[in-house]
Amino acid sequence: MNDLLSLSHVTKIYRQGGLLSRRHITAVSDVSLTLGEEPEILSIVGESGSGKSTIAAMILGQTAPTEGRLDFRGSPVAVHGRAERRAFMRQVQPVLQNPFEAFNPLKRVDRYLFETARSFAPDGKRPDRAAVERMADEALSHIGLTLAEVKGRFPHELSGGQLQRTAIARALIPQPRLLVADEPVSMVDASLRMAIVNLFGQLKRELGLSIIYITHDLATAYYISDRIIIMKKGEIVEQGKARAVLDNPQHPYSQALKEAVLSTTPAL
Repeated sequence: MNDLLSLSHVTKIYRQGGLLSRRHITAVSDVSLTLGEEPEILSIVGESGSGKSTIAAMILGQTAPTEGRLDFRGSPVAVHGRAERRAFMRQVQPVLQNPFEAFNPLKRVDRYLFETARSFAPDGKRPDRAAVERMADEALSHIGLTLAEVKGRFPHELSGGQLQRTAIARALIPQPRLLVADEPVSMVDASLRMAIVNLFGQLKRELGLSIIYITHDLATAYYISDRIIIMKKGEIVEQGKARAVLDNPQHPYSQALKEAVLSTTPAL
């Protein structure tokens, strides 16, 4: 049986300056990881510039690796044509960091849901309005909202938490197998962050979704994850089961992250 996702010795190098420039930045260096078919939440933890968002972009087919190979269910992640791209996005969906950037402020949020439903109808046929609304309402039900709550509303009329939940619902409409969530709670009020983090665990259990959760926050990663990968300067410095990584970190950077978590956690 193939893995759901496999990255094998992946490196990404960016050229700085013009076409003739010899300056290069290695964003990701020799990274290998896998997700099996069993639903799992894998957190990729690191500071800004660690390469974690570059990995997300490569998994989503938004940029190609300079070296190495990415496979999704045994096939290379190389989605160039429109039909190929759509087939891939049925199975792999992003959840972006800032929900206010994911929605045009001049466009009602339900239109995004309806357009996604029309594009990813299960039978490939263009659904009627009633079917589109059912698909949107079903996706919203998984994240604790209803179509009636968001219908006709503009992004600024929803809270940051509601808008991020709506963005997650939109990602659920194609019934994907994998969500790639890049810092999905960093722009949400602190009081709402754990609700969204808990939502990812719920989606894993109820829908059988695997989730790649990208964050700088080791505490939420520990709380939600089955496994954790810790990155620094484009390299994986530690990986393993979530409890093992936080309870007994081996790399100095992992130890520093743990100390930062402990120093900011209030006493009970």
